[in-house]
Amino acid sequence: MSELPASLLELIRRTSAEIPDDVHQAILTSLENEKKHSLAANAFKIIDQNIALAKTKSQPICQDTGSILFYVDVPVGYDQITFAETARDAVKLATKKGYLRQNSVDSLTGKNDGTNVGPGAPAFHFHQHRSPEISVKLVLKGGGCENVGAQYSLPDDALHANRDLDGCRKAILDAVLQAQGKGCGPGVLGVCIGGDRATGYELSKTQLLRLLDDRNPEPKLDALEQDILKTANELGIGPMGFGGKTTLLGVKICAANRVPASYFVSISYMCWAYRRQGVTLDANGAIQKWLY
Repeated sequence: MSELPASLLELIRRTSAEIPDDVHQAILTSLENEKKHSLAANAFKIIDQNIALAKTKSQPICQDTGSILFYVDVPVGYDQITFAETARDAVKLATKKGYLRQNSVDSLTGKNDGTNVGPGAPAFHFHQHRSPEISVKLVLKGGGCENVGAQYSLPDDALHANRDLDGCRKAILDAVLQAQGKGCGPGVLGVCIGGDRATGYELSKTQLLRLLDDRNPEPKLDALEQDILKTANELGIGPMGFGGKTTLLGVKICAANRVPASYFVSISYMCWAYRRQGVTLDANGAIQKWLY
């Protein structure tokens, strides 16, 4: 009997209720860096208490359990249809058990059937690879942080942003400035330079699968990530917009080829409730390893 249903249910539960270690450590480090008894420090203390309660009670970290995004790497020939069917059933059960809030509505009628399953929900991104390993990563992305995502088409005269990395820098920092603490900061940025409008946003979200403390293997992008993180944290916006030294916890950037007529910078924002987790599975669907 396949163990995939139970494995996916546990993946959903843990993603919803437990912040990954790298994110929690970044939050604790940020708390230490803020001025004691400041609004920023108090905000981080409340966040840390929230994290502890959610884990202890196995309840969602946030009432907005967000869009459900599956990233699945599978060997050639793997039955993706059955996986998707099983994942939808797991989402329904997770919702019934309270691991997920009833959080998905019909865009035409506004009706909520209470299952979190419908057209485009959950979303699946399948990729085949020449490996026997099955890797499943899950992101629960809240609506507040999704609302402050942004896409720029360069050149942008208002920002004096040209079609170069300095222009990208101006666009990304403008997105941070426009958010002004909305989206439940401190946040993490996933960015794609290039691509078309759709793939740019899609690839920007894949950057949120990276560890917060990793470094970009492309030197120019690595330098841009570090520069934007430093500069954004000097803006004084701070957690929840309360002021302070921590506006962002991380910046992750990739680049994709583009057609000469277009130069997009696509920015996906993730809230402090950085819900992403992943597992590797054996052929029977049993969890072999947790990825974060």
